[in-house]
Amino acid sequence: MVERKLYGVTALFDDPGKVQSAAKAVTNEGYKDFDTYTPYPIHGLDSVMKLKRSYIGVVTLVMGMIGVVSLVLFTWWTNSVDFPLVIGGKPYFAWPDYVPLLFEMGVLFGAVSTVIALLAIWLGLPRNSHPLHDTDFIRRISDDRFGISIEAKDPKFDQNRTPAFLQKLGAEKVELAYYEVDNYSLKQLALDPKFVTAIIVVAVGTFFLTYFLFNRMEQIRPWSSLNIQEKVMPETRSAFYSDGFAMRPPVAGTVARSQMPYEFTKDQTSAQKYMANPILPSQHVMEVGQRDFNIYCSPCHGYFADGDSRLQGQFPSPPSLHTDSLRLVPDGFYYDVITNGFQGIMPSYDRQIPRDERWAIIWYIRALQKSEHAEATAAK
Repeated sequence: MVERKLYGVTALFDDPGKVQSAAKAVTNEGYKDFDTYTPYPIHGLDSVMKLKRSYIGVVTLVMGMIGVVSLVLFTWWTNSVDFPLVIGGKPYFAWPDYVPLLFEMGVLFGAVSTVIALLAIWLGLPRNSHPLHDTDFIRRISDDRFGISIEAKDPKFDQNRTPAFLQKLGAEKVELAYYEVDNYSLKQLALDPKFVTAIIVVAVGTFFLTYFLFNRMEQIRPWSSLNIQEKVMPETRSAFYSDGFAMRPPVAGTVARSQMPYEFTKDQTSAQKYMANPILPSQHVMEVGQRDFNIYCSPCHGYFADGDSRLQGQFPSPPSLHTDSLRLVPDGFYYDVITNGFQGIMPSYDRQIPRDERWAIIWYIRALQKSEHAEATAAK
């Protein structure tokens, strides 16, 4: 018969006050290697047990700082040594830009290392069993009972006196706990075929999943109907047309809707004779006309059309629009000048100013002219 190795002794209590008093008595008795189990947190139990501060926080802090320092060195080397760039006149290593990244890297390193340390060091992976697992003690303390376990490795542990001591503290059930017979060593578990097979399966599965995600799934385009359409893009080739060009010239003898070509390009006299302002004056029209006049016309003509150019002699100064000859010309004259330019001195604004806005500018010019030549009328 194989001799079972003793793990320790367990005791169940039916009241949280009893387990707290028992934990205090166990601590005062001098036991060190013991633990308490409760179905919910009990305030003050950790201080009664005189638990030392956990080292897991140190692992989190150290690994978090390693993550921060690693990213600082990486960003400094990338931007200052390997590929220095001047961006917006800032120094190569503009550290304030990386504060969010440093925070995230610290959290990432700290969190991941904490989980790894808990699993690998404190829980002793690949060992995933414990002598108290699958016992009545664990089933009860996770439901409606409170428990204490004292390990046999404690210097004060005695197989006869320790259970009797717990019984005196008011425990309703005291039992000895043993290691499983097939509880192999860590080395044996690490070389166990099942564990090795699981590691290989996880590694191979991770490899193929990563390959699929980054080499296949990335190429799958969702909603392809929005991305792949029966149309051609500008400056691309087309196999449909014989000349190979996707962009087509306008059909001969046709014009785009609402884009009739200007018919008086070289006939200013006809423009003055046949063109009239097609829009009616309104507050909106005057505001548009003032805005465009100040943008396109005022640099040469001045804000009030007095011909007081702000270009300081770089171009010939135009005449004042308040002279009798320019006040009496038809609106078609101004439209033709805005569209075609004037005598090679004033450029054409055909591409910059839409057609309706040219007529708005003319209304604004007429308002300026009337303001300079207003006639007094007798009050009625």
